[in-house]
Amino acid sequence: MNNGSKIKVLFVCLGNICRSPLAEGVFQSVLKSYNLEDAFVIDSAGTSNYHVGDLADDRARKVAKQNGIILNHRARQFISQDFTNFDYILVMDHLNYDAVLSISKDANDQQKVFLFRSFDETNIDDYNVPDPYYGGDDDFIEVMEIVSRASHGFIKFLEQDAKISIA
Repeated sequence: MNNGSKIKVLFVCLGNICRSPLAEGVFQSVLKSYNLEDAFVIDSAGTSNYHVGDLADDRARKVAKQNGIILNHRARQFISQDFTNFDYILVMDHLNYDAVLSISKDANDQQKVFLFRSFDETNIDDYNVPDPYYGGDDDFIEVMEIVSRASHGFIKFLEQDAKISIA
């Protein structure tokens, strides 16, 4: 188990009210299913300041609640200090990936940044988690399914990288 220290994971999207809080909530649930919640610190942020202080979008909270997940995260903006505070920065799409990298200081910061959907084993060529903001409930359900698969894939990645052990 990561030599006694917790693995710190940050999920990032644009406004921190749809995709990244859903990913944070789903990942927390996945950690619980593996009995790993004590081994991690997780959070989410947005590259923009559009919704700072807001709860997750009502539709995101609704879809999460239907899956037994309560989202009570308040949106915050990604800051350069996040590179110091987190081991992994899992970004929802290429636009936000570029935005995060643009404030990185060095290669050490950059190696922490991944497109989250790259851990979705069913994904073939689109590494963006689609933004459901202008869509309906079905779009939020799709995002929930994507981040669930990516969460399991990320756990598998960490196990293969000997960062965690799943008993």
